[in-house]
Amino acid sequence: MKQIAAIIKPSQLGDVQEALTKAGFEGMRIMEVKGFGRQKGHSELYRGAEYTVDFLPKIKVQVLVTDAKAAQVVDAIVQGARTGKIGDGKIFITAVEEIIRIRTGEKGVDAI
Repeated sequence: MKQIAAIIKPSQLGDVQEALTKAGFEGMRIMEVKGFGRQKGHSELYRGAEYTVDFLPKIKVQVLVTDAKAAQVVDAIVQGARTGKIGDGKIFITAVEEIIRIRTGEKGVDAI
């Protein structure tokens, strides 16, 4: 099993959700996060004073899938999140050792 975590632009969340739904994946977790990569933040003016915004708002999307479906999920996220501009985000894929559904006690793939 794999956990796929994608850090994307907030404006692309709808497109990513639509791409995942079209691909047949409906279970996902969404978190609002802040950070920066090559963008390094940006400067803004507030009441005539310039200040730097170091951490930019991003969305973290997490999806748990079987190993066989991981590539399909990654493709759907890339399709929905890519704008071709800096700051499109990153995808992290990690192995999941075990999943347990608390309500029923199901384990492994059955718990996804």
